[in-house]
Amino acid sequence: MCVNVIVALMYNHIMDLQTKLKQAPSSPGIYIMKGAKEKVIYVGKAQNLRNRLRSYFQKSASLDQRKSKMVREIRDFEYVVAKNELEALVLEANFIKRVKPKYNIILRDDKNYPYLKLTVNEEWPRLEVVRRIVKDGALYFGPYVPAGSMWEMLKFIRRNFPMRLCRYNLEKPFRPCVQHQMGRCVAPCAEALRTASDKERYLGIVDQVKSFISGERKELLASLHSRMQKLSDNLQYEEAAGIRDRLRALEKAWESQRAITPELGDMDVIGLYRENGEASIFMLFIRNGTIIGQKDFFLKNLGDMEITELIAGFIEQFYSKELLLPPKIIIPVDARLTTQGKWLSQRRGGRVRFVQGKGELESKVLKMAEENAFYSFNKHKQTRVDETLLRIKNLLGLSRVPHKIGAVDISNISGSEAVGAFILFEDGKFMKDDYRLFKIKTVKGIDDFAMIGEVVGRYLKNISDDEDRLPDLILIDGGRGQLRSALHAMKQFHLPVELAAIAKARDEVPGRKSAIRSEVERMYLPGKKEPVYLEPLQPSTHLLQKIRDEVHRVAISYHKKLRSKRTLESPLEKVKGIGKARRLLLLKHFTSIEAIRKASTDEIASLKGMNKKVAEDLIHTLQSGLEGQRHKGTEE
Repeated sequence: MCVNVIVALMYNHIMDLQTKLKQAPSSPGIYIMKGAKEKVIYVGKAQNLRNRLRSYFQKSASLDQRKSKMVREIRDFEYVVAKNELEALVLEANFIKRVKPKYNIILRDDKNYPYLKLTVNEEWPRLEVVRRIVKDGALYFGPYVPAGSMWEMLKFIRRNFPMRLCRYNLEKPFRPCVQHQMGRCVAPCAEALRTASDKERYLGIVDQVKSFISGERKELLASLHSRMQKLSDNLQYEEAAGIRDRLRALEKAWESQRAITPELGDMDVIGLYRENGEASIFMLFIRNGTIIGQKDFFLKNLGDMEITELIAGFIEQFYSKELLLPPKIIIPVDARLTTQGKWLSQRRGGRVRFVQGKGELESKVLKMAEENAFYSFNKHKQTRVDETLLRIKNLLGLSRVPHKIGAVDISNISGSEAVGAFILFEDGKFMKDDYRLFKIKTVKGIDDFAMIGEVVGRYLKNISDDEDRLPDLILIDGGRGQLRSALHAMKQFHLPVELAAIAKARDEVPGRKSAIRSEVERMYLPGKKEPVYLEPLQPSTHLLQKIRDEVHRVAISYHKKLRSKRTLESPLEKVKGIGKARRLLLLKHFTSIEAIRKASTDEIASLKGMNKKVAEDLIHTLQSGLEGQRHKGTEE
């Protein structure tokens, strides 16, 4: 009987989807696949929505293993019509970035990269670090990933090019700072140093900085040699010596740069290595033939996804952030990414081409990127963290190596402003996109055990239908009682997640002399009466402590934020009938909350815009709040 009911439900579900498919338009747009509980599991784009959607549900559909698995999970779908495929691509990229569906390519790197900004649009240009690119007439250089090389470059510029790096407004002159006294700035802030010749010299320095950052070596060297010779001919030997020292410093600095050849110009290079449903993508950022940055990404749960789909999905996600685009992107596959090319060309304001890297120089840099992708892949798979995780597995008697470790903690003061936090540690780093914060809703008063249970229950409820997001192990910051509460909360979900609690205490370490007392970490495990003591100085102990300390930090930070917000709230906001205008009126007249509290009802009611009813409510609320504070202070 039950089997028949299930078959009937599945049949009705298929019929509902087929009916909906017939209603889908033959227009460009994006389609949104939904699984259980209306959860978005995939977002795609199409030139013809009806045809694309039908292709998933036809019996003759040739879907790869990953897509076939996805189709079995689909319970519903939606679509958004777009003007054209280009607009659909933008919609798709933004939607994926916001929702992070499990069957799409997801990049966890959501930060904007640093750039150097040379404000040539200002009278006295300066150099600064920014993470946003604005069409304001300034020159932008980058991206610098990692940022270490950029900071070294800035340090070098500060020492060798006397250009201002400050943000001061120079409309009105003022006294130069210590940088001028040290010879590191020609001080355009000083009125006496703003002559026409001073400005010409300053703009010359700006051009030199521009050439240095751009990697225009020949042009910069020729310009400095010419300047040095001119100064020497004019018997300005001290300034000529300064140019000579700058030339030497430049030659030394350039020796350490990863220059390939200026013929390459500006390009991004995408290297790929994949194995067993996982892949590593390694990017090189080349500007004027010099590698100025690099970035690697590790992608999991790819199944047998086609390489063209993989690269296209990566490009759409990576370049959806604010980036200074090059005219050429080298990719590891021969694919016509026409829509992606139009999209990036539109954003750049000039043509962007995708090239497989068939020329000698392009093949060279592509091979370099692919070799780095291979090393990056192995680094992710064979790190010291894996050895440490294996030790944790054995130490705690877990059923599997905990590659994903979550942690839960709470924070409150005598039950007030109670909050909880969940953090996730994966692949050797904290995954901040997966952090979650909770305001405690069901627990009143001081009950840390129940609060832990609420946080664990709410977190698991939100992700219980997404196996890919489940942690292998959840650490509870606390002891046996907190662990018991977490176990009770988890029981209803029947999930393959293991639990352990970590507690700090001064205790005797088993096996040592009783006279020796040490602060040790204890791990409480389900079904075991005695805790497991963690040996100090061990990598496994350090990792568990690191995870516990991080969730503790996050929980306390959130708690402090809420307390601070509550402290800044005006008691007047709680009074019915007193809006912004009346609050300003009261504070302007009485100057403080305490003065309002001491005022009489008639005195408050006499103010313009007030009345006796509102005045009485105000006095009552302020007096009640004062009594509450006194009572709370007595309890604490």
